[in-house]
Amino acid sequence: MDNCDEIGVVVLAAGKGTRMQSDKAKVLHCVHGRSMLSHVLDCAVKVSCGNVVVVVGHQAERVKDAVKNQFDVAFAHQKELLGTGDAVRAALPHFESRVRHVVVLCGDTPLVKARTVKGLVEVHRKFQNKLTVLAVDLDEPTGYGRMMFDDDEKLVSIREEVDASPDEKKITLVNSGIYCVEKQFLTTALNRLKPDNAQSEYYLTDVVGIATSGGYQTGYVRGENAYEVLGVNTPAQLKTAESLSKGEDV
Repeated sequence: MDNCDEIGVVVLAAGKGTRMQSDKAKVLHCVHGRSMLSHVLDCAVKVSCGNVVVVVGHQAERVKDAVKNQFDVAFAHQKELLGTGDAVRAALPHFESRVRHVVVLCGDTPLVKARTVKGLVEVHRKFQNKLTVLAVDLDEPTGYGRMMFDDDEKLVSIREEVDASPDEKKITLVNSGIYCVEKQFLTTALNRLKPDNAQSEYYLTDVVGIATSGGYQTGYVRGENAYEVLGVNTPAQLKTAESLSKGEDV
């Protein structure tokens, strides 16, 4: 990918994963013989030329030890688990000055492919967006943030499940949790986040609303394969990811 040195990647890996019913940090559970985080980092290092930051929190040292001998990445520590927006904010100071755009990946999506993320970055650059979201259609969208559009089909916000109305929950186009954002705008927008929501967290999704309310260009890419962004939060989902994983190279 051209100018990959301008791309920084944040990998969110700070969560506890209490629904996994395990003492092990969620991102260290294995799919196809390797930790979920390792799979995601395989993708990250193909998208960025050496500017990858892993945000750690729960079992931080164990997570760092699991990957630092495999990947040349930086680590940012999220002191309190205050949401995805807070996690990305912790990562920003670790990027080199040459980084102009930041890709956000989730450490619990082990099936994500580099070609998909590179496609997101290409669209983001082509249309000179401030922010571009990877979205997917799901027959069962429960648990995912819904993509919200105005009458002109322009992306205006992402509504998290816990904050969505009954009608909004019927929307099947959902946020994958994967973004490409212009770094300068992202820095400003993260400082404007407020925990005014059902979980009292700093939602990264709120950056979309900040962009549209400021008149900035936003966009989205509709992912072809929803299984790539399958988030693993339970043993059953881990089993599903294992069955879908074939370990192929990208």
